[in-house]
Amino acid sequence: MIKRNIYLLYAIGLLQGMVFYAPVATLYREAQGVSIFEIALLESVSLVLCLVLEIPWGIAADRIGYKKTMVFCCGLYFVSKLVFWAAEGFWWFMLERIMLSIVMAGLSGVDVSMLYLSCGEGRSRRAFAVYNSLATVGMLSATLLFSVCIGENYKLAAAMTALSYGMAFVLSLFLREVKSEAQRSFRFREFKRLLADVLKNRRLIMFLASVALFSETYHTVTVFLNQPKYESCGMSASAIGLVYALVTLSGTLAVMSEPLVKRLGEKRGVLLLAAAAAAACILLAFTGSAGLSVLGVLVLNVAMCVFEPIQLEMQNREVRTANRATELSIFAIIIDSIGAGASLAFGALAERSLALGFGFGAAACIAGCALLIAALPKNTNIEEKSNAS
Repeated sequence: MIKRNIYLLYAIGLLQGMVFYAPVATLYREAQGVSIFEIALLESVSLVLCLVLEIPWGIAADRIGYKKTMVFCCGLYFVSKLVFWAAEGFWWFMLERIMLSIVMAGLSGVDVSMLYLSCGEGRSRRAFAVYNSLATVGMLSATLLFSVCIGENYKLAAAMTALSYGMAFVLSLFLREVKSEAQRSFRFREFKRLLADVLKNRRLIMFLASVALFSETYHTVTVFLNQPKYESCGMSASAIGLVYALVTLSGTLAVMSEPLVKRLGEKRGVLLLAAAAAAACILLAFTGSAGLSVLGVLVLNVAMCVFEPIQLEMQNREVRTANRATELSIFAIIIDSIGAGASLAFGALAERSLALGFGFGAAACIAGCALLIAALPKNTNIEEKSNAS
C-alpha cells in the first residue's frame, strides 16, 4: 500500500472538485454567447475527441508510467481553466473543450488505476467512494462560497476555479509511480488482442453501455438541464446556488455504496439505483414545481454518486492484464461513443422542450436497466467476490 499516493490523490480530487462556477455553468456560457444546443454540441465534440484519444493515451500511459501522465494532465487541466476564464463566444469554449478532452482521455483509467494499485486488493471500492466523496466536498465548498461571496460575479468564480486546479497540479508532482519498468513494454499487437477480447465479451459490452446511458443522463441533467428547469420554476440565481450546494452535499452519500453492496449485493444494488434514476427523470419531465424539481435532481444525483464507486470497482475487476490504463481506455471508448450520441439527442430534444430532454433521460435509464438485467445475471464471479468482501 502506498499511503502517500492515496492521500495525494484524495487531495487532488478535492481540489479538482472545487469548480466555483458550477452552479451557473450553463448560465455562464449563455452569458458569453453560447446557446443550449451549442453547449450540447460542445459536449458531443468533447466526447468524440475523448473517443479518438482514449486508446493512444492508454497506450502512452502504460509505456511512460502513470505519474508522468497525471502530472501532464493536471497541468493541462489548469491551463484549460484559464482558457475558460478568458473565453468569449463559441470558439473560445471549443478550445477549452478540446483541451479538456485531452485531459479527460489522459486521466481516464490512470487516476483510478493509481488509486486501485496504491490501496491494495480488496480496498478499492471504499477508496473510490472516499475519492468521489472528497471531490463532492470540494464542489460543495466552492458552491457555498459562490452563494455567499461570489454571487453574480461569474468571472471571479472562473478565476478561483483556475487557482484551485493550479494547486492540484502542484500536488501531482509529488505522486509516486506505481507501474514498474518491467510493465512498460507494451506493444501495439497486445492492444489488438485486448480490443478483440473486449469486443467478444457481450456481457461486458452490455454493462459498459448501461454505464454510458446512466452517466450521460446524470451529467446532462445535473450540469446543464437542471439550471433552466429551476429558472422555469421561478427560482432566483441565489436560490439556484443554494440548491446546488444541497445537491452537491448529497453526493457525499457515495460512501453508502459499500453498505448497499453488502446488504443487497452488486446486482440488486445497481438495479435499484438505476430504477431510482429513471423515476427521477420522469418526475422532472412532468413537474412544474420548484420543490419537486429539486427532489428529482437530488434523487438522480444520489443514485449516480452511489453507483459510481460500484461500477468503477466492477470495471477494474474486469482488467485481465498489467496494461490497466489501456484496458480501461478500451472500456472508456465504448462508454464515450454511446455517450456522444446520447448527448446530441439530449441537446436536440431539450432545445425543443425541457420535458422532452428529461423524458429522454428516463428512457435512457430504463434502457440501461434492461442492459444491466441482461448483463449481470451471468456475472456470478462479481457477485461471489462482492459477497466475500
